[in-house]
Amino acid sequence: MLNALRIANISLLILFPIAWFAPLLRAALLPFFGMDEISVISGLQSLWGSDVFLALVVTAFAIFAPYLKTIGLALVHFDLLKDKVLPVLGYLGKLAMADIFLIALYVVVVKGAGRVTVEGGWGLYLFTGCVVASIVISILTARHVRMTSQ
Repeated sequence: MLNALRIANISLLILFPIAWFAPLLRAALLPFFGMDEISVISGLQSLWGSDVFLALVVTAFAIFAPYLKTIGLALVHFDLLKDKVLPVLGYLGKLAMADIFLIALYVVVVKGAGRVTVEGGWGLYLFTGCVVASIVISILTARHVRMTSQ
């Protein structure tokens, strides 16, 4: 079981960066205009130019929290970090879920605006899947640690 958790977690180190560059949303001012694709990275680039504080918060939630959690879990899996850090790693995963909630809220609000067309892109599903997989991996890792320490 530990080997499967290791492989799944290591794969997230590759999948998260792909999700950051993948299109989260496609948006257009009116339905008959072309759709612009928005990714985590392109959204962050826009934020850095307009609101530095919000850019820092989104960078922490969307990039640093999930990636640090994944690296931390890998270190636990390979016995390079004590398993006592698992609760802290769990909180990092919850911070990443906050980012997904904000994106979903944005889609709902903008769709209600009327003249704007917004569609979820495949990157939104990939990013959500990565965060959920990371949470599941951390739960299974904690369960594995409890079983082996008894």
